Amino acid sequence: MDLQQEQWWNDAQNDENAVILDVRTDDEVSEGMIPNAIHHDFYQGQDFLNALEALDKSKNYYVYCRSGNRSGQTCMLMKQLGFENLYNLLGGMNEWEGPTE
Repeated sequence: MDLQQEQWWNDAQNDENAVILDVRTDDEVSEGMIPNAIHHDFYQGQDFLNALEALDKSKNYYVYCRSGNRSGQTCMLMKQLGFENLYNLLGGMNEWEGPTE
């Protein structure tokens, strides 16, 4: 499900089962990331797939990237892997106005 920034962040903060997932490159992450996010680089191929498969399917995943494209693809991929609760941040970090670390 695609969510606008404000709803995505509010939902993630109020969801005790939330995991924030950053799928950007290491270079992009070095410019700052959303607090408490876990990072798995979308471009790592099989390693990325293995990392996704190792995640807890009972959690709710709030996924973001630079623009919203890779995170959208990640949500579709995770759905195929059996994940149910997936939330894509529309606009990604390009439009992010919330906190970073």
